[in-house]
Amino acid sequence: MPLALLALAIGAFGIGTTEFVATGILPQVADTFGVSIPSAGYLVTCYAVGVVVGAPVTTLLGTRMPRKTMLALLMGVFTAGNLLCAAAPDFALLLAGRVLASFAHGAFFGIGSVVAAGLVAPHRRASAISLMFSGLTIANVAGVPLGTLVGQTAGWRITFVLIAALGVLGVAGVLCFVPRDRRPEVSGVAGEAAALRDPQVLLAMLMTVLGFGGVFAAVTYIAPILTDVASFPESSVSWLLVVFGCGLVLGNIVGGRLADRRLMPMLATALSLLGLTLLCLSLAASHQAVAVVLIFLIGFFGFATVPPLQKRVLDNAAGAPTLASSLNIGAFNLGNAIAAWLGGLTIDAGYGYASASAVGAAMAAAAVLVALLSVHLDTRRARGAVPAGEPLTGKPLPEDALGPAS
Repeated sequence: MPLALLALAIGAFGIGTTEFVATGILPQVADTFGVSIPSAGYLVTCYAVGVVVGAPVTTLLGTRMPRKTMLALLMGVFTAGNLLCAAAPDFALLLAGRVLASFAHGAFFGIGSVVAAGLVAPHRRASAISLMFSGLTIANVAGVPLGTLVGQTAGWRITFVLIAALGVLGVAGVLCFVPRDRRPEVSGVAGEAAALRDPQVLLAMLMTVLGFGGVFAAVTYIAPILTDVASFPESSVSWLLVVFGCGLVLGNIVGGRLADRRLMPMLATALSLLGLTLLCLSLAASHQAVAVVLIFLIGFFGFATVPPLQKRVLDNAAGAPTLASSLNIGAFNLGNAIAAWLGGLTIDAGYGYASASAVGAAMAAAAVLVALLSVHLDTRRARGAVPAGEPLTGKPLPEDALGPAS
């Protein structure tokens, strides 16, 4: 593994920890500021919205900037946002800190995906992306449970202080290991935006919104689902999040490897199984043993979709992948925000915490339909039933779009 991928994984670990740890400390934050659990869930929603807004803005601002420099600056913004969270005297400033930290998220993973794909041979690009995202998944095995435990024992403010320290480590990793760009930035804003003309790029982003959003419909409220529905003690939430995180890690590895072989069949299968698992959790969350298995499977099938979705966008974004890649990261979080909001609506309507998982199942099912539409368009294009000027989906990303593989 190139050391640059390790550096990107370190940054991803810090970002993944701050993104997901909010789900484990919602009760503590709610108690501190005297808000309800659904209101505390805005920690997740506002972060996700910040990613959606921040991804294109920060990416376009850094179009002419070397990718290494941009990645280091993004980690600096991430660090500042988490320090603001740690010091926030009221809930409004805590939300502001979450939004500031979120502005680094989309562009970091978007630019990082392009850098990671450029470090390896074309047939290993999905695996390289999955290696970078391994920091995000490992965060759910180590960072999030530890952050949740610290939040329950030493206070949630200490959790954000420790996450800020991870941000400092991420800056150092990028500066030390990520290579300088080997070619000038030539695409510019117009060139990057032109990649969005391909309908397959937009369909991939829609699959991202619906598919991974379905995961967050359940995960946002996983702590109250486990304690109030499955009757686990609060002290069990940390190790149950480890179970979820293990599913993320394994799903990321399997998804990356299979996507390098048969991307769309693997993606459609993973989305279908994800929807089925989420539906089962909504029906059987009160059974502790079943809930544990389903939590693992949600993590596995959910993150198995991430490398293929990101590679799908890169493959179809032709010579201007940076903005499209960052926007797809924003699409993940747009789905998270929509799912958290819809899940909160069903909970507030009196359907119980497990109803949020049913919302996720419906979103995953819709993602399967979009995947089938995308495959249908692939077939039509392969048969020539498209205008001559439209690019074929699945066309390998040109070497000069990413830089030479190392």
